[in-house]
Parts: sequence; structure tokens; C-alpha cells
Amino acid sequence: MSATIEVSRQQWHEGYQRFQALANSSPAADRLYRELETISDELRRRIGQTFTLAEAVELYGSAERWGADAMAERAAVRGWSRDLAIVLDAAFYLYTRAAVDYLP
Repeated sequence: MSATIEVSRQQWHEGYQRFQALANSSPAADRLYRELETISDELRRRIGQTFTLAEAVELYGSAERWGADAMAERAAVRGWSRDLAIVLDAAFYLYTRAAVDYLP
């Protein structure tokens, strides 16, 4: 596995942990999970069901842009922009577990 993929996986895992900590300690947990669902839906639309970790890493390079667009268009919640990076990392962490070359 390339160093770039490994670094990305670590970043996504850390983002997922931050997401969980924030959701578990925040009255905004419902909002965070709706944001995660919005980003996960957009990720699924962009990468499909059959993909590699390298393809996910490539898509992640533009994720902040398309994630912000998706949230602005579809999120019926305010305040999403402050948590976007954490939500993106959490979504990638969860979604890439289905990559064809994923190894725990």
C-alpha cells in the first residue's frame, strides 16, 4: 500500500474519531449525523460502489469543494461549515471500508 494511501487512511480514521467524540458530547449530534449522511450520499454518487483506495484518495483531493457544494445545496441545517472537514474524514473512513482493496 502506498504511503499516500496509508496517510489518508490515518487521517480519515482520526477524523472519524473526532466525529464520534463531537457527536457523543454535543447537543448537535442529530445535525452532525445528517451532515454525515449528506456527504456519504455524495461520496457514493461520485465514486460508486466498486472502487479502490487510490481512487478514494484521488477523490478526496477535491472533497472540500464538492462537499461544501453538496452541503450548501442539500443540508437543511445551519452551522455545517465549521464541521465539514471532520464530517468529510468520517465519511471517507466509513465508505472506504468497502473498497475492493481494503485491508483492516
